[in-house]
Amino acid sequence: MSVNTEEKILLEVKGLKKHFISSKGFFSSEKTTVRAVDGLNFFVKQGETLGIVGESGCGKSTTGQMIMKLLEPTEGEIWFNNQNLNDLNKEQIRKIRRDLQIIFQDPFSSLNPRMTVGQLIGEPLKVHKVYSSSQEIKQKVIELLEVVGLGEHHYNRYPHEFSGGQRQRIGIARALALNPKLIVCDEPVSALDVSIQSQILNLLKDLQKKYNLTFIFIAHGLPAVKHISDRIAVMYLGKIVEIASRDSLFENTSHPYTEALLSAIPRPNPEFQKKQIRLTGDLPSPANPPSGCTFHTRCPYATDLCKQKEPELMEHLDGHFAACHFPLKK
Repeated sequence: MSVNTEEKILLEVKGLKKHFISSKGFFSSEKTTVRAVDGLNFFVKQGETLGIVGESGCGKSTTGQMIMKLLEPTEGEIWFNNQNLNDLNKEQIRKIRRDLQIIFQDPFSSLNPRMTVGQLIGEPLKVHKVYSSSQEIKQKVIELLEVVGLGEHHYNRYPHEFSGGQRQRIGIARALALNPKLIVCDEPVSALDVSIQSQILNLLKDLQKKYNLTFIFIAHGLPAVKHISDRIAVMYLGKIVEIASRDSLFENTSHPYTEALLSAIPRPNPEFQKKQIRLTGDLPSPANPPSGCTFHTRCPYATDLCKQKEPELMEHLDGHFAACHFPLKK
């Protein structure tokens, strides 16, 4: 994949894989390999948002966890700020966590219910010894609360006293505490009401502009990533099948899977609603992926070539890549 060297590449992933070994049955000693992530290559430029979208089980959250070093990759490299994270020891990883933060999907389960908001947001500041006094930490926490739309009066409250949207704001404040370079947003709005989703997305965009943040935004639907992303990667069964700028992906869709996802987006005016493409069959198991193109079992355009040969992720338009033997043409 070509990279514009004029812009700084903050994160680059090369040949990233995560395979899980499991038993075929409770009484069986035979093992099977689940290919959760099966060879990813992409980069993220400083200050941009890369959206990663796909069905549940496609490997997008596993990818985010590997970037955060919450999971060790089976194979491949993760380069962050010109450092290969796989070469770092535990102490070096601990130090680099100041620059790498994550916002989880479920804000309630990611917040310790026994800690107040002040303690939750202040904890990373204590762990990394950013400030020398508790008063400085408190002042910073109050500042962060105000930045995300909360206030000082929330400082001594507990997570159960907040709504889902407010809890996600607390999670965002905690992620911002150490002034990170990259934040992985792992489906941060999927558990929220639609009206609250837009508020959180707008907040993230405002914070990105204010602090020059870089985001990897993971979601299972295209509307959310369209709102916030500069570029979008579409994943299917552990692989990227299409990656392009937001506008190019929506206007010049090249992969049939992306086409099907786009057709499912409801439009305000029914007259302009695209005919929905219904994919046949079930999502194959990552423990037994199909031969050739993994999407051929559900693709309306599949040929014998698709069943036999796996397509490479190739550039079909400027900066627009798709893994398809017969990319769609507008």
